Amino acid sequence: MKGKFVAVGILFAFLWSSAATATKLALDSAQPLTIAVTRFLFAGFLMLLISHAILKKRRPQSGEWKQLAVYGLLNVSIYLGIYVVAMQYLGAGLGSLAIAVNPLFISLLAAIFFRYRITGTAIFCLLICSVGVLVAAWPMLENSYATPVGMVLLFTSMLTYSIAAIYYTRQQWNGLDILTINGWHTLIGGLFLLPIAHMGFDASKNNFDGNFWLATGWLAIPVSIGAVQAWLYLLKINTVAASYWLYLCPVFGFLLAFLVLNEPITWFTVAGMLLVIGGLYISQRKIN
Repeated sequence: MKGKFVAVGILFAFLWSSAATATKLALDSAQPLTIAVTRFLFAGFLMLLISHAILKKRRPQSGEWKQLAVYGLLNVSIYLGIYVVAMQYLGAGLGSLAIAVNPLFISLLAAIFFRYRITGTAIFCLLICSVGVLVAAWPMLENSYATPVGMVLLFTSMLTYSIAAIYYTRQQWNGLDILTINGWHTLIGGLFLLPIAHMGFDASKNNFDGNFWLATGWLAIPVSIGAVQAWLYLLKINTVAASYWLYLCPVFGFLLAFLVLNEPITWFTVAGMLLVIGGLYISQRKIN
């Protein structure tokens, strides 16, 4: 179980971190909410087709619909809707960096509302990883384009993501398949965003070219399906332990931004990566 948890955690971090770079590429062709709605509706329909038509998994029942609606609103409509808008005002480096804020939010929210005990080891690992992220991000913070509006939107989206993670783990899903949960909450979240995207749609700002479909397709399948499936698995095993894998997202994010967007990697980046990996290693040995 521990080996699988680690493998899934690394896969999640890579796929989830790629969202910032893919979003920046997609924004060259379309408006943010056009990208978001296309991504969510396509991914949702595809997952539900696999879940119900191919795998014959049961459909949600009674109170589960309410849970899916709330989770979809938090984790898709609000979090990812705000995130894609924020990326208009930020560089990909800052977009991936912000993901690392979530372990702090998740741990604090769990302690405040659900009396989760934060151990000394957990605090130590949080500090190591936080310092590592800041060290790796230092050149990016100096050189990346950012605005106050973008930073506020990004902070709001990350807080919502953490709330959504806590909400998911506190619900009774009665054996409902993870793919079914992912499919329905993604589709419902996309439907919530559809009227807002329609009101702001400007045909002159949307070019449905190859770049749009490649970037949005990546966001829909590897990210919305692959990464979210991995995330739900991690949350099911251990909510707080899962949150530590978010610290690897900036590491992968910097690498992808370097390879795809030509953003620099410095000795600060390397030192930060080593600190993050060290903190993760200690946390996984103690928690698992």
